[in-house]
Amino acid sequence: MIDPFIITDRTAISLSGGRTSAYMLHRVLEANGGLPDDVIVMFANTGKEDEATLRFVRDIGQHWHVPITWVEYRADAPGYALVDFDMASRNGEPFEALIGKRQYLPNPVTRFCTVELKIRAMHKHLTALGWKADGEGWDQMVGIRADEPRRVAKIRARPSPETVHETMVMPLNSAGVTKADVGAFWRAQPFDLELPNHNGVTYEGNCDLCFLKGRNIVQTLIVKKPGRAIWWAAQEGRSLNSKESGARFRNDRPSYQTMLERADRQQELFPGADLDADETIDCLCGDDA
Repeated sequence: MIDPFIITDRTAISLSGGRTSAYMLHRVLEANGGLPDDVIVMFANTGKEDEATLRFVRDIGQHWHVPITWVEYRADAPGYALVDFDMASRNGEPFEALIGKRQYLPNPVTRFCTVELKIRAMHKHLTALGWKADGEGWDQMVGIRADEPRRVAKIRARPSPETVHETMVMPLNSAGVTKADVGAFWRAQPFDLELPNHNGVTYEGNCDLCFLKGRNIVQTLIVKKPGRAIWWAAQEGRSLNSKESGARFRNDRPSYQTMLERADRQQELFPGADLDADETIDCLCGDDA
């Protein structure tokens, strides 16, 4: 069997800032004796990642001696900016700018945040490098494990979701890697993502209070750190052309302001709730381990 981590074609590796995609990168470096030529590792920062995520991405580059390209969405041309750990947005500025440009909030049906803040921001940089202009395609390597069948199925149904130039590849799935494998790897490393791993899931990872995360998870994260909800509540309170005041990221649960007020009163919505059973909607914006 051919090692799925050996790279033979031009490849963009998507590093979400989570343990799974970082493990994938390590396997690539191991299989290829370093980062092959014509391969780029990219991290798209939305401004709503936990500070620990940004430190983790920085540490990966330093510990493994691999260049990581940090990109952020911009509302003005060329549509993105190159940043680094020190320059990276930390108060949701790219996300807020996108909402301002669209004039409505993303929601579970219209998830334009992932597409614009991450996928297209990275694609615009690849275009600037000439990856589309030369007529050749590339592989987009993403950290989807073998124990994530719904995400695997979605990608297989649309192997080139944004552009015909790009083909999605999932070496972790091909290699049968599970969250148990990822967890065992990081327990043996000299550095790690400094966010709790709960039964193989990092609830605080990726976009901190993403509206696709389960209701109990979001409420619990707000109780733990109420300040997380301030930005989200502010976006739901914005005056946008396409909505009346009071529109929300999701209409099937309380607003972020309501959840913040409950946290301030130290009232958990569902004390002792089973977070593992909470209904989180799959998204390709990052990994959960």
